[in-house]
Amino acid sequence: MAKIVVVTGGVVSSLGKGIAAASLGLLLKARGLRVTIQKLDPYLNIDPGTMSPFQHGEVFVTDDGAETDLDLGHYERFIHASVTRSHNVTAGQIYDSILSRERRGDYLGRTVQVIPHVTDEIKRRIHSLSLMTEADVHIVEIGGTVGDIESLPFLEAVRQLKLELRRDVIFVHVTLVPFIKAAGEVKTKPTQHSVKELREIGIQADILLCRSEAPLDSDVREKIALFCNVPTEAVISATDVKSIYEVPGVFHDGGLDELVVQMLGLPSRDVQPPDLAAWSAFVRRVTHPGRQCEIAIVGKYTHVRDAYKSVIEALIHAGAANDARVHLRWVESTDVEQQGAAALLSDVDGICVPGGFGERGVEGKIATVQFAREKSIPYFGLCLGMQVATIEFARHVVGWADANSSEFDPSSEHKVIDLLADQAGVTDKGGTMRLGAYKCALREGSLAARAYGQPEVEERHRHRYELNNKYAQQLTSRGLVLSGKCVGRELVEIVELPDHPWFLAVQFHPELKSRPQDPHPLFRDFVRASLERRRARLGDDVFDATNETSIERAEA
Repeated sequence: MAKIVVVTGGVVSSLGKGIAAASLGLLLKARGLRVTIQKLDPYLNIDPGTMSPFQHGEVFVTDDGAETDLDLGHYERFIHASVTRSHNVTAGQIYDSILSRERRGDYLGRTVQVIPHVTDEIKRRIHSLSLMTEADVHIVEIGGTVGDIESLPFLEAVRQLKLELRRDVIFVHVTLVPFIKAAGEVKTKPTQHSVKELREIGIQADILLCRSEAPLDSDVREKIALFCNVPTEAVISATDVKSIYEVPGVFHDGGLDELVVQMLGLPSRDVQPPDLAAWSAFVRRVTHPGRQCEIAIVGKYTHVRDAYKSVIEALIHAGAANDARVHLRWVESTDVEQQGAAALLSDVDGICVPGGFGERGVEGKIATVQFAREKSIPYFGLCLGMQVATIEFARHVVGWADANSSEFDPSSEHKVIDLLADQAGVTDKGGTMRLGAYKCALREGSLAARAYGQPEVEERHRHRYELNNKYAQQLTSRGLVLSGKCVGRELVEIVELPDHPWFLAVQFHPELKSRPQDPHPLFRDFVRASLERRRARLGDDVFDATNETSIERAEA
């Protein structure tokens, strides 16, 4: 049975529980342990698939087709392992399962209650994942903030786990120690109250990760330890950093992984010192790059950076692979419609159009593609970015002025993008798109094949519409290269232009499979092409240390 580390958060939301859980997973894995990480979300949706990006940010898709919380992307990137639908549990899934059983009569007439039925189902899903993954350490992150009413069943379930498993369960609480400028000092009271709320539920925190602007001095740590009933060494500073990839190093320096190993009673003979050499080398490339370029992200949700979380991270990985920092210029596609692409994009080194749903801003994306194509700016389209690239080509190269997607104009005579056949008649919105991993065969000698370095790949999908094969021959006759097709189905996955410095668009979401030490090859080559354009355009791509607008800062 796996040892369990429960990660909770207090005081305010968005303190970085997901990054904390992922960083701990990385450190324990670097010690030779088998690690898995699970997210328990207290909202009543079955999954985030039907939520607005403005409310929930990115939907992260797994190989097995689950639409999950974006924190699962952090898990995959930090522990370099693929997760499944079992790694994300929502209150909606728990209640849906229980109520289905009640309707079938499985409870034999008994009253169905939060305790024991809801809590038992939560514990069952934790134990099930532990057994399935054969992990040594199972990290469980509970979404929300301690004190939220919807989190109570999950907290009660893990309280019971502690009672049942004793030393095999520990609690790591992420909290805030704010610096009050007027007083000129940090304040520990929010942390004290947060830990007090946990204790009222029946949970005693074992380790505190204290978010702060600067490292906490020994007096502050001792005060927190005294009032929160933990050893001083268990009060660990989680100081602000420029890059999330620095967090594991901060935690290791604070002794987090060593403390967890000790508290869980893991035999020392089974645990090696952490090997962080490769990770540290990656972090150095992120924080001290030699070159730079600027890439425009032309999207529909640019005011909510989390909507493009995996795209941002994939560009960081690709930048590090090219010893470069990628500055991001966030461009709302509706602004392109109003101001024109030239006004907003003429001085960038590359353009990326990511995914999205709905008609708003689509014409701005199409104008963006036309500008990139005609001005020879490296272009990378993701999902909807591939569809608008096809529409733009059909309109301005083939000459079909009304070319469109049936999603945006069902009356168009040239629906070059159309609904998948198996999507016709679908009324339920949740979990019904083409989801998960599919194999893609690459055209020999194509830009995509050269980037991947292999004839067949597997990528993750999340969409309802595809390139309409009815128009494939006419599009290719005018120069559009269909360089990737789904294995076993005549579905176009990749389009590109041969007479262009770098123009490639994909129907899938390659950003979901990029890793810090294994950057996605398409992102890597896109950034390389953008660097080449910058050098050709300006004669220099050396990183300017006076411009500290890193991706992380731009994201804020």
